[in-house]
Amino acid sequence: MADPKVGTGKKPKGSGRRLYTDENPKDTVRIKFATPADARRTVAKVKKVPKTFARKIQILTVGEQRRRDVKTALDKKNAKSERNARNRVQKFKVLLGERDGKKKG
Repeated sequence: MADPKVGTGKKPKGSGRRLYTDENPKDTVRIKFATPADARRTVAKVKKVPKTFARKIQILTVGEQRRRDVKTALDKKNAKSERNARNRVQKFKVLLGERDGKKKG
């Protein structure tokens, strides 16, 4: 395989494969995992793909890892927004207390 063009990815020494590029986009299996229904459709699609069992497992593992990463990011975002909401409520209560002449000690 010829060396890649500039900006299309890297080719490690002694390797015939490029990194960061899809050498055969027609061969790509699109996966979706946003909802449980999407995940079921993806699994059904992967079962029908004419690839080796190991490749199918790789495809599903990528989906599982991405789902886990997205879930972790959403959990962190939700926890932060809940903390912010609690802080706003506390500040508002303190503000109301000060306005009504009831300062908290």
